[in-house]
Amino acid sequence: MKNKYLLSAALGLMTMLSAWAQNPVQVKYANTITVEDLTKHLSYLASDEMKGRDTGSPEGKIAANYLADFYKGLGLTAPNGGSYFQSVPLVSSRFTQVSLQIGKTKLVENTDYVFTGDGNLPKAVKTGLVFLGLVSDENLAKVNVKGKLVGLWAVGQRSNDLVTKVMDAGAAGILIVTMEGQANFDRIANRYKSMAGNGRIGFDQEVKQRPIFMVSSDKMAELFATPLETLKEAAKSNPETIAEQKATYHIVKTKSPVDAVNVMGFLEGTDKKEEVLVISSHYDHVGVSSTGDAFNGADDDGSGTVSVMEIAEAFALAAKDGFRPRRSLLFLNVTGEEKGLLGSEYYSENPVFPIANTVNNINIDMVGRIDYEYQNAENKDYVYVIGSEMLSSQLKKINEYNNITYTNLILDYRYDAEDDPNRFYYRSDHYNFAKFNIPVIFFFNGVHDDYHQVTDTVDKIEFPLMSKRAHLIFHTAWDLANRDSRTPVDGTNTRTER
Repeated sequence: MKNKYLLSAALGLMTMLSAWAQNPVQVKYANTITVEDLTKHLSYLASDEMKGRDTGSPEGKIAANYLADFYKGLGLTAPNGGSYFQSVPLVSSRFTQVSLQIGKTKLVENTDYVFTGDGNLPKAVKTGLVFLGLVSDENLAKVNVKGKLVGLWAVGQRSNDLVTKVMDAGAAGILIVTMEGQANFDRIANRYKSMAGNGRIGFDQEVKQRPIFMVSSDKMAELFATPLETLKEAAKSNPETIAEQKATYHIVKTKSPVDAVNVMGFLEGTDKKEEVLVISSHYDHVGVSSTGDAFNGADDDGSGTVSVMEIAEAFALAAKDGFRPRRSLLFLNVTGEEKGLLGSEYYSENPVFPIANTVNNINIDMVGRIDYEYQNAENKDYVYVIGSEMLSSQLKKINEYNNITYTNLILDYRYDAEDDPNRFYYRSDHYNFAKFNIPVIFFFNGVHDDYHQVTDTVDKIEFPLMSKRAHLIFHTAWDLANRDSRTPVDGTNTRTER
């Protein structure tokens, strides 16, 4: 009983100290971030009429104009030579013909396999399909991969590294298994099927002859006419025991330009105005399904985008009342995140403000839902915080201080683990700033059943929780924008992409 009273007293004291430490000015403007405003903006951007805000689509451009008009209405500056937009030079590459035949079996694209590589071949290529299994020097010494299509497993390594090693050994192409189980493969195949008519969007680069096909483990076993368990055993050290198959493939590629833009609103600071804090989200999503249903992207990343809007409004209102931040703020809504972090890559390599003057990036990508880990928890007031101590020892502490002082969320760092298989640190737009040694902090709610599905809709958003998360981000941004010194870069960034 005594311990219970002591704990209660300690919690009460912490609450009193937290309230005493609060800056009433910050609280006033944080409270302008409301459930009502978040709901209003998200109900528009994630509506069926916006058709999934696909990169470079007419609806994507409407969303960009909506953001620019909002920033203009707040009195934020158009920072790019008088424009709120930064054009991102993308192209859509369409593979107008992709075929794969193993033996006498003609495989069906986006059902039996998905094509994830590159190439443009005027004539069909006939070769052999050999089984390598696990990529190792020992296995490569046992299997002649030169000029062949090579079947392999991606286990414990990034598939890009495996592909490079096998292609460097002389392989003509790759047949890769990246996940166990047919159900997981079918989910990816259905997504590729949904996007098949849109083409692949990216930067215009020279075509690489890298025929790479993805199949399920079940399909790999079928193609090699070998039981799955036998194939797994052979993959370890005896790949030469699996018989070679005949293979034929054909790839035809065409390109067309894509009208894509990043959107920016700028608030100039006072005595430290040359230093810039970037607060980002990606505003576009993946369009419509093969059946015409919209991928609304309410959580991904409508939630982050409307949070950026509301945080921008809070800072703009404060500035009008005489509380302008010391450092400048760039509110950045990027394009093409779903296509490979393209808009943030372009901005980081072609910054409107010198990258050396960019003090931090706060990235907000999916903050409107409750994920698998917390759906049955008693306390669901959480947010995942990723990368906050990767490059600066201070950034995590600053965020934690503001959370203790203002919001009292559970800050979950599980995805910072070095061995995290999800690798979320590399999978959103903050990473393109981290590559330039800019300390980043990524706010995220985790994955749920509606992730990248047409069911990611506004009615499932937890608006009160999203508002609380946005309040924390605002307070942390206020702190970073007004403190005497920028956060030092004293980390090693050892978690390079691999």
